[in-house]
Amino acid sequence: MAHDPPDDPKRQALRQRQTLNPRAENVHDPLFHDDPFFDPDDLVQVKYEMLRGVHRDAQRITDACAAFGFSRPSFYQAQAAFEREGLSGLLPKRRGPRAAHKLTDDVLAFVAQQLGEDPMLAWPALAQRIAQHFGLTVHPRSIERALMRAKKKPE
Repeated sequence: MAHDPPDDPKRQALRQRQTLNPRAENVHDPLFHDDPFFDPDDLVQVKYEMLRGVHRDAQRITDACAAFGFSRPSFYQAQAAFEREGLSGLLPKRRGPRAAHKLTDDVLAFVAQQLGEDPMLAWPALAQRIAQHFGLTVHPRSIERALMRAKKKPE
């Protein structure tokens, strides 16, 4: 099947939303070659059709994985996400940390206490006090950003 050109608006939209299938060439299921409705570049559609093939059409998991270009662990991850969240579970998850891993609530409470005692305390001095008290190396700008986020949060 001939793929759409790289500047195709749909491909651009899929790429922007991080749902462009990076292994579209590995999709060998006939649906994706015989019908233009089925797009091997659409990662969510491919995952859904793989799950549907197993659950609705009684396709073997191994065969479905081969036909749709996924590994067995990827199939089970997609299946669990779909069962847990529905179709939106098939959307790629944001990468990286989900929450502050250094500037925890305890550290921010310490920072607030330090600023309460000395409102003119500079960010580098705060970073040094955090290192002394908690044994954490935190960039001064990270402290500043965390405090700005905390100010914006409604209580």
